[in-house]
Amino acid sequence: MKRSLGYIKAFVLLAIVGLLYGFAEKRHKAREISEVSVRFTEGENLYVTEEVVDKLLIQKNGSASGIDKETLDLNRLEARLNEHDMIENAEVFLSLDGKLNARVSQRKPIGRVVGNSSYYLDANGEIMPLSPFYSARVPLLFGFDGKNIRKAYPVVKSIMQDEFLTRHVTGISRLRGDTYLLDLREQDFKVYFGDSSNVALKFNNFKAFYKKAQKDKKLDTYKKVNLQFGDQVVCTKK
Repeated sequence: MKRSLGYIKAFVLLAIVGLLYGFAEKRHKAREISEVSVRFTEGENLYVTEEVVDKLLIQKNGSASGIDKETLDLNRLEARLNEHDMIENAEVFLSLDGKLNARVSQRKPIGRVVGNSSYYLDANGEIMPLSPFYSARVPLLFGFDGKNIRKAYPVVKSIMQDEFLTRHVTGISRLRGDTYLLDLREQDFKVYFGDSSNVALKFNNFKAFYKKAQKDKKLDTYKKVNLQFGDQVVCTKK
């Protein structure tokens, strides 16, 4: 009899705990979002602002307090953010304190096409629109369009991944046959790069030439530097 009574008490206790848990869970889901927290990858410039992301998250409700946890679709919110032209990846999640959190990684421009239409070339070799909030300091690209810009991607990418080249190369002009001419920040001579083949070899040769000529104080004596001929650097003096 005592054993049966003990089982009954245990069952009743479990039932009460279950009811309390269910009630708490239902109440938790029914609670509205307390606020929205948006964070960008550290060190990034804001090509899309926190306000823009916030509006994408709550665009149908008008405010964070109008979002109900039970009806919240995190996957849909992530998809909405990832569709934005400036966003490379977004993660959306709820924290225990009732915050709706968004962690945003933006697309990274590495070159800016200048012409009839202007846009960026991003770090993945894709076309990226200009941002109304921030203008990237990247090499300017002349004579390109949507059909040939991707051919220059290996050249532009190599420049942006190299501290020396980033410091010295300010622009790339497309010539006939998809060959390229580089503009330098501190020197008035032109650098004929050729096409996008042997990019690493050409840039290594150029850096070696530049440092040697700088050491010998001869940089001002050149008007043309040609990198098109394999492992040679052919220079024309003024």
